[in-house]
Amino acid sequence: MEGAVVESISKVLSVQGLRKQYGATVAVDGISFDVGRKEIVGLLGPNGAGKTTTINMVLGVLEPSSGSIHIEGVDLAKRRAQALERTNFAAVYAPLPGNLTVRQNLRVFGLIYGVKELSKRIEELIAQFDLERFRDVKCGVLSSGEQTRVALAKAMLNRPRLLLLDEPTASLDPSTARDLRARIREFATQGTGGVLWTSHNMYEVEEVCDRVLIVSHGKILLEGDPRTLPGEHGKATLEELFITVEREPLALERV
Repeated sequence: MEGAVVESISKVLSVQGLRKQYGATVAVDGISFDVGRKEIVGLLGPNGAGKTTTINMVLGVLEPSSGSIHIEGVDLAKRRAQALERTNFAAVYAPLPGNLTVRQNLRVFGLIYGVKELSKRIEELIAQFDLERFRDVKCGVLSSGEQTRVALAKAMLNRPRLLLLDEPTASLDPSTARDLRARIREFATQGTGGVLWTSHNMYEVEEVCDRVLIVSHGKILLEGDPRTLPGEHGKATLEELFITVEREPLALERV
């Protein structure tokens, strides 16, 4: 019965009036947005715009100054453990412990997440992410692309409903990045989860994201389909629109 209730909730993530302030500095300024099932939402903006701060609040790493976060209808502030068991995360700047092998890392994190039939799940992910020849190799000696595949396998361990990806393909070669994008798209389209994805690669965003939120100085300035949004604001490409937001955010601020 509970599973049926969860499936009926159309949004895997709902953020309302989210704000984070450090003294006089406002990092995130009252933003609101949703991520739907089978949807990949891009969170875009220049460095310092508030993207990573937002993701860290959704992950429960940072406590908001105000506002609310609901993951599949569960209030993160009131039922933190229940909300976070539905999420997972990957980023190239957050590698897994380098002194553990691929299999050891997956086992440790699987135990943390309380994954049922863990050994079977690990074997499924090793096969899915083409990690068989690395299973007993320490993660610290893997290439950046190999480490990213392991990190993504770890992020899939608990079959998350909400997958948070912060610059997941940064520093990867084009072939590895394309492979990762395909795997994330498969996750979103064939399951019941959703993805919140930050990136500075506008080509990547146009390829994988169903919708984008462009933020500047902690506020969402623009929202829409990444393939049509530039034209709506007189720009030829998403990259041109991004640069305009970076240089002249006030000219595009939403009413």
